[in-house]
Amino acid sequence: MFDSLSERLGGVFDRLKGRGALTEADVRTAMREVRIALLEADVALPVARQFVDKVTEEAVGQQVLRSVTPGQQVVKIVNDALVAMLGPDTAELQIDVTPPAVIMMVGLQGSGKTTTTAKLARLLKKQGKKVMMASLDVNRPAAQEQLAVLGTQIEVATLPIVAGQQPVDIGRRAMQAAKLQGFDVLMLDTAGRLHVDQQLMDEMKAVADISKPQEILLVVDSLTGQDAVNVAQNFSDQVPLTGVVLTRMDGDARGGAALSMRAVTGKPIKFAGIGEKLDQIEPFHPSRVAGRILGMGDVVSLVEKAAQAIEQEDAEKMAARLAKGQFDMNDLRGQLAQMRKMGGLGALAGMIPGMKKAQGAVEQAGGDKILLRMDAIITSMTVKERAKPELINAKRKIRIAKGSGTTVQDVNKLLKMHQEMSTAMKRLKKMGGLKGMLGMLGKGGMGGLGNALGGPGMGDMMGKLGGPGGGLPGLPGGGGDIPPELAKFLNKKK
Repeated sequence: MFDSLSERLGGVFDRLKGRGALTEADVRTAMREVRIALLEADVALPVARQFVDKVTEEAVGQQVLRSVTPGQQVVKIVNDALVAMLGPDTAELQIDVTPPAVIMMVGLQGSGKTTTTAKLARLLKKQGKKVMMASLDVNRPAAQEQLAVLGTQIEVATLPIVAGQQPVDIGRRAMQAAKLQGFDVLMLDTAGRLHVDQQLMDEMKAVADISKPQEILLVVDSLTGQDAVNVAQNFSDQVPLTGVVLTRMDGDARGGAALSMRAVTGKPIKFAGIGEKLDQIEPFHPSRVAGRILGMGDVVSLVEKAAQAIEQEDAEKMAARLAKGQFDMNDLRGQLAQMRKMGGLGALAGMIPGMKKAQGAVEQAGGDKILLRMDAIITSMTVKERAKPELINAKRKIRIAKGSGTTVQDVNKLLKMHQEMSTAMKRLKKMGGLKGMLGMLGKGGMGGLGNALGGPGMGDMMGKLGGPGGGLPGLPGGGGDIPPELAKFLNKKK
């Protein structure tokens, strides 16, 4: 979503960082370009103006202009201002009250309220909460049935539908049922309209009066751009919102709605929908989003994704095999599947510091289709060939290429990549420990994967993931300190 803004800002900062010393005129020129970039990204004019004025005031100070790395200092100031604009901290749901805690979802029709209700219910269920959902939308055809179907999919209770009942009566019935059945959280999916009107607002206020919700979350479609800010302002004026949920953050909108929302409503963005599937919602972390926009990466989210994608049992089996220096085609296939689970190569590249530009290289090389093609090649091998790739001769390569719809060159690239990774695993066995593992990622594994994806250039780029000491940048063995936020996360996991 923030790609075009990220690209524009990246260009501005590259020019600043390329100069040894900066004058006030240099900074002001750069800030004018930042303002244009924000306006082009659909950020509300007052918000963009306030942001640029604040950054300029700090950036033209003598402390910045006379520092050893003035360009880097300006980027840090912009990063801090972005975090402040998006909200200083991650805002959590305030539902630690006498059950049932009520979460009321509001917003315009088509913004994704019903799906978001189910996504949040699934998230709360994973946190050990007993959740019930109730649809109060009697206007949109089959809206109540849609929530019931989603409830079945995620195994969360929904309030039985009574034909002809009005929203306020459904709300009362839901409250009574949630109390009697001992639910921790009750989620109310209210009706929407195509535009803000008084009837919609009156209905919402009446439901809020009888349910006394702890959270009133406004669901806003990021693709509506500048108008999303007006919608948020209207709702904020009428009901006491406690937070915002942005949907379709995976779309190609220009991101201005997200950047303007907090400044306009004064309410935090609590969650972001990042896809259609019911598990594709995540807490909104301002500092991480700012890091992604400025190409600084997001290592903490990367670690979290890895923790979710990698099954404990599989990891233990893999660790046992690695300890013996074993690594066959089945192991490689498992690694490729995990990369797809984590969002694919493009998503991973965007999260690693200094690798924002690598996303373009990944897409040019064929993006995540490459991972699927590699999987097809491996599945076209026999059980014996997967266990012992050295058996694969010229005849077998032709058969595998035909079976997978690829070329012999593709098969050769995959075999070469496997060989490099296998060599790295054997080296890991000798070196031992985390440093060895991270060294393998940089020198053998990721470089080999890059070569298989798009030749030596891509291999060099992927190899750089290893950093000077072989590990990921900022991780042990990577020639840098662990970022404080990542260290905190890892300690928490322990």
